[in-house]
Amino acid sequence: MTDIRPATHADVATILRFIRELAVYEREPDAVEATEASLAQALFGEHPAAEALMAEVGGEPVGFALFFHNFSTWTGKRGLYLEDLYVTPDARGQGAGRALLAHLAGIALDRGCGRFEWSVLDWNTPAIDFYRKIGAVPMEEWTIQRVTGDAMVRLAGRN
Repeated sequence: MTDIRPATHADVATILRFIRELAVYEREPDAVEATEASLAQALFGEHPAAEALMAEVGGEPVGFALFFHNFSTWTGKRGLYLEDLYVTPDARGQGAGRALLAHLAGIALDRGCGRFEWSVLDWNTPAIDFYRKIGAVPMEEWTIQRVTGDAMVRLAGRN
């Protein structure tokens, strides 16, 4: 059975390890810039930017979910956005991912959120199939837009 609990400061190193493993899975092994210090600040600093949950089996961490609130002007309610969900390869298919998502759905309901959403890479068929089984629907008409690095500096007029 999978136990879900809020992450603590003591989990930061494990969360960073899981993020690095997720980056390898998502074919971006060198893309992780986060450090233990930056994660600790983001999750447990004076003004936390996000929250995390840990999935454990027999007291051992097997996965995590990192999430934060966004806001929908159309519903007039905040939403819950899942940034990352990761389950170790050995624990996949044993319910940890579903337990994390179910726990997050409960948080969204408890906090009065109008939405619970996330993104998935279009080639990640196992994840997409899993999400369809739990009732998630794709937002086919929407595409994610992103500005980073030099483009963000230029957009801000700070070049």
